[in-house]
Amino acid sequence: MRDDMMTIGEMCEAFGVTARALRFYEAKELLFPFRKEQKRLYTRRDRARLKLILRGKRFGFSLEEIRQMLDMYDIENGPVNQMAEAIEAARKRLAVLKSQRVEIDQTISELSEQIEVAQANLEKLSQSAA
Repeated sequence: MRDDMMTIGEMCEAFGVTARALRFYEAKELLFPFRKEQKRLYTRRDRARLKLILRGKRFGFSLEEIRQMLDMYDIENGPVNQMAEAIEAARKRLAVLKSQRVEIDQTISELSEQIEVAQANLEKLSQSAA
């Protein structure tokens, strides 16, 4: 086997994913391993794509958004267009995440206050029942 090829087991171990996940990404046309008899062999390109897929998922992008960005690489001026699109998508996602963080911080604050009020009420009820 050539050094630039990896089996499905090697990919799973290297990236901490399951074989099922790799087959799913293949079915979604995100990865394109070679077939040699019953073996799937992944190239450097597949490994690079998988890194981007996993990073995109961690950042909250849908698989369709990830696929569209990955597919841009193969068109004319692909790497430049791909990078520009990725930057724009990342900026939008960052804005969403920051907005969600504000909402989460507000919810945490409100919930903390409610817990304190409920705890104080519980203590009053416990004292009056004693």
